[in-house]
Amino acid sequence: MNLIELKAPYLLFVGDAEDLLMAKTAKGVAHWRPERCLGQLRFPEAKADLGIADLDVEEAARQGAKTLIIGLAPIGNSLPASWIDTCIRALEAGMDVASGLHLRLTDVPDIVATAARTGQKVHDVRTPPANLPCGTGLPRQGKRLLTVGTDCCVGKMFTALAIHRAMEQQGVEASFRPTGQTGILIEGYGISVDAVVADFISGSVEVLAPAAANAGHWDIIEGQGSLLHPAYAGVSLGLLHGAQADVLVVCHEAGREQMDLMEGYAVPSLEETIDINLRMARRTNPNARLGGIALNTSRYDQQQALALIAEVQQRFSVPVVDPVRTGVASIVAEVLKDA
Repeated sequence: MNLIELKAPYLLFVGDAEDLLMAKTAKGVAHWRPERCLGQLRFPEAKADLGIADLDVEEAARQGAKTLIIGLAPIGNSLPASWIDTCIRALEAGMDVASGLHLRLTDVPDIVATAARTGQKVHDVRTPPANLPCGTGLPRQGKRLLTVGTDCCVGKMFTALAIHRAMEQQGVEASFRPTGQTGILIEGYGISVDAVVADFISGSVEVLAPAAANAGHWDIIEGQGSLLHPAYAGVSLGLLHGAQADVLVVCHEAGREQMDLMEGYAVPSLEETIDINLRMARRTNPNARLGGIALNTSRYDQQQALALIAEVQQRFSVPVVDPVRTGVASIVAEVLKDA
């Protein structure tokens, strides 16, 4: 798997992001690794705000920033000229640059030339390792939990990280296994499965979450996309088969009606999502089970959110949480009780 040695502290590039969803990579790093984040770099038109110090490249360098992290995740495969200029300025100021974009910075001649001249490093964390195998589907020792979702951007990474942290706090032997650019930047290693050639997706997850030395060890695997998303279901299915998860945690944004970037496609029901994910997961682990539901209730006030959580819990008879509002303790208890 890819090991990424990022020098801290970081300057998080927010650019011209209109909201925090566009800057979800920066938001994730700032939330989970605040001690490594010196500040954010925002263009004047940006509306997204991480709530940390606003710094330009030169001031950040004076304060000791070591790495500029491209904190946006735009659709497509282009890099605006203003972003290229920012990367070049950061390299010239003595910073490394790290990116999880589909477009690799090492394919941009001006950035490559500047890195060579300054001696700074450019990290393309979405580049998968070479020579990944096909999946085998063979059982392997250890326990695994995978977060899945009704849609994209509903909290699969956040939920996985919260469960991992809660397990560690209880003394459970557990590892977080990142499968996307933000998780890799947070953890410092991983495989971005959406950049893996389709035949090798399930094999890449077997590599990322291999047989454990201790049968009681838990791998908490970050989910991607949605099995019912017309664009991204292939990645989600490869993850399901490669993870051979003992437990699935379903993530859902309460109140969302249309699937992300899919006009005319409604968000599927929790019932349909749970059913199809369990059926597909049981192809490689016949004992896969539902461990809980994680709701993103950010559209609702506290009273409404708690009422909704209670209602969903009654419907499905599994722990239901909002990882931000309530934490994930009840899901962890459920997962561990039969382990």
